[in-house]
Amino acid sequence: MHQPHPYEPYEPYEPYEPYEPYEPHSPHHTAHGLPVARKNRRPAVIAVALLLLLVLVPVAVDRFMAVQVESRAAKAFQQGMRTPLPPEVHVHGFPVLTQIAAGRLRDVDITAHDIPADDTTGALPVSELSLHLTGLTKSDDAQQAQARSARATALLTYADVSDTLGLSVSRGSRPDRLKATVPLPFGTSVTTTATLSAASGNRIAFKNFEVTGGPLSTAAETALDKAFAQPVQLRNIPTGLHLRSITTTETGLTARFSGTSVTFHPTGTTQSSTTEDDSSRLTT
Repeated sequence: MHQPHPYEPYEPYEPYEPYEPYEPHSPHHTAHGLPVARKNRRPAVIAVALLLLLVLVPVAVDRFMAVQVESRAAKAFQQGMRTPLPPEVHVHGFPVLTQIAAGRLRDVDITAHDIPADDTTGALPVSELSLHLTGLTKSDDAQQAQARSARATALLTYADVSDTLGLSVSRGSRPDRLKATVPLPFGTSVTTTATLSAASGNRIAFKNFEVTGGPLSTAAETALDKAFAQPVQLRNIPTGLHLRSITTTETGLTARFSGTSVTFHPTGTTQSSTTEDDSSRLTT
């Protein structure tokens, strides 16, 4: 067996050469390792933000002005019609700013509740009044506003109609028929029906009486004559709106109106509606 020479030197130790560190592949480098310039997205983000501002800011300003106009109209209507709460007001059309600048609102909806009757005997309170106004403008002194045309629907409850007539009334067999019950002595009663119609001057007329139950005694005939001899005047309806139809529903009477040149005043004044030639005025 070969033995190393005692004086033969050993070869020097050479350590193992380590691996080069791993460099992960970067998507921003080319195949040759050269860096690729990143795309700057900031201008695109700024452009989108500016575009959104150009769209949203005018819309917000327009909506703010619409709310202001609606609030002022609600306060004026509440003051004139003496409603317990401000009515609901909605200005249609976009943009509202251009309508304000032109001095004319194209379409306005107003819905008021619990309009009290005036001090005139026999006047009916209105449970709900819905108005649609077209072409609403202000006067030069800003003391009144005028609508080119208007439509309205008024709801009258049977309880209020009964109090006004002094008889218990309800829905008849047809939309144009009203049923009335006249109490008689000794707990008896007589039931009659009458046809409703729209009379001039915003009045509800009654005709074509028919007895449907009970004897028509002298007392009953007197009560009916007292209640239905004269049409009922709707005095708390804006005077420019003329009654076109009156029908019965499950909850009360529905009166429909239309008119032109309806004028709104900022302070409450006595409303009258006597003839079809009256000037169109809505106190607000």
